[in-house]
Amino acid sequence: MHSVTQRTSAPARQLLSALCADLAPARLGGSAALADAHFVAAMVLAVPAWLVLGHVVGAHMQTLVGWRAWASGVLVLPLLEEWVFRGLLQGQLLRLWAGRRLGFVSWANLCTTGAFVAMHLIAQPAAWALAVALPSLVLGHLRERQGSAGPGVLMHAYFNAGFWLTAGLVGA
Repeated sequence: MHSVTQRTSAPARQLLSALCADLAPARLGGSAALADAHFVAAMVLAVPAWLVLGHVVGAHMQTLVGWRAWASGVLVLPLLEEWVFRGLLQGQLLRLWAGRRLGFVSWANLCTTGAFVAMHLIAQPAAWALAVALPSLVLGHLRERQGSAGPGVLMHAYFNAGFWLTAGLVGA
């Protein structure tokens, strides 16, 4: 019987290896991410953004109910979305379009953000889906700055937790 790696083509093995390495526990960031000024700035700037959202559109914000919803929204979805969008898609686009930028944002980050917003259109009204564009650009910037989607997983979880905590507090 052949193993999966024996039946997989060399380019597919390289891609799978790169994806797994990108989200290996050592690459998630942890203390290294917290030492990065851009990571810390994103954490700090998220707080006033949540306050403004809660004040302006609080009545329209939906929160998560139950521990399973919280586990999904704060752990599972950030991991999966960052692996697919920042790990796979943005990683490949960075390799294809190395150095191509629109001002201070890479084409890879812009295209990945477009795909991320489009994915959110499936389950959310257009305004809410468009609202993920700025956080997506931040996550993409962190991916490029730190060379891994791992710190983006942590920031994505933080963004989601803060959003849904704000929604819960406003709705209470």
